[in-house]
Parts: sequence; structure tokens; C-alpha cells
Amino acid sequence: MSKKPLFIVIEGVDGSGKSTQIELLKSNFRKVNRQVLETHEPTDGPVGILLKNIMTGRIVADPSTTAALFLADRLDHITNSLNGMKKRLDEGFNIICSRYYFSSYAFQSEYVPIDWIVLCNSLCKTYLKPDLIFYLNVDPNVCISRINKGRADKEIYENLKKITDTHKAYLKVFKDWGEDENIHVVDGEQSTQTIAEEIWKITGQHMD
Repeated sequence: MSKKPLFIVIEGVDGSGKSTQIELLKSNFRKVNRQVLETHEPTDGPVGILLKNIMTGRIVADPSTTAALFLADRLDHITNSLNGMKKRLDEGFNIICSRYYFSSYAFQSEYVPIDWIVLCNSLCKTYLKPDLIFYLNVDPNVCISRINKGRADKEIYENLKKITDTHKAYLKVFKDWGEDENIHVVDGEQSTQTIAEEIWKITGQHMD
């Protein structure tokens, strides 16, 4: 097998433990001397910063506007000639991304038609489809407890109702739109190390 770098997406609702698992996955890549980069959506680019202001409530926007901005941010994330993900993959970096187009399906489908979201994001899928998608499956009550303990400031989506709705939406969109995707639903309530080992075992099966 070739040493083609992998594009891995970690999905999950807020408080599911994505950041911890991304750090452990990065560490495992480095232990086997593979170049690896971490990235996230929304990005730190101009559109991503606008989205973060919307998500923290500093800016008010219609849900359709927010969904469109996520698409614009994602397209730039993929194609940017300076630091886009396609460029980094071509340079030989494995990429671990916190959230990708399934997050739009799950988060925004409560407010705008899912068919429209999928159609809008089809270009992203054409440009760059994940090699692996991991969903950290955690009870929403556990997630909100972690959030409440972890930080004082919350984003607009960080409440029990939205987390519960989004968790259900993730499982539904995986079923409805994930037929040609390599999705792995991981029990996110296991020990941190057990989760990391499961993710790394599956990742290893896709490396040379």
C-alpha cells in the first residue's frame, strides 16, 4: 500500500471529548513518524471568525445565513492555496479535522431543509471526502455535565435541548446520508484510553 496521507474527521456534539481524542490521535501518528496536522470547523479564517461570533451570540444571523457561512468557510478550508486541507494533504500531512460536512447536516437541519444542506455541501464532498469519520457517541446529559464543569462561557448550541436534538440528528443523518461514507460510531463513555485505542486500531487498518 502507498503512504497516501489520511483525512480523518472527528464528529460529536459539544462535550463529547473530541479535543482529547484528537490530541491522542495526533500523538499516535507522531509515534509512528507520520506527519500530522489538526484543524477544525469553524476555522480561524475570516468566515470562521464571523461564525464564532454568531455562535457566541455576539452577532445575530438567520439560520440559513449561518448554514451558508459554514459552507463558505468549509470550501475555503478545503481549497485555500496557502493552507487549505487539500494543499496540506498533497504535502504529505495526515489531517485530523474536528467536524466537517456531517456537522452541518446535524446542527443546521433543525432550522433549514436537510436536502438543501446536503446539496450545498456536495461540492465539498466532491473536492475532499474523508477517509474515516469517527463519531463520539455520548449521552447528552453527560455532555452538558462536562460543559458545565469545564467552562463558564457557553455558545448558543451548548444547552441540553440542542445537544440532545443534535445527537439524534447525527445518528439520523449517518443513516440517511452515510451509505458511501466510512463512519465509525465509537462509545464515547468508555475510558479515554480505550476510545483512543479503538480509534487508532481502525486508523491503522487504513495505513500502509
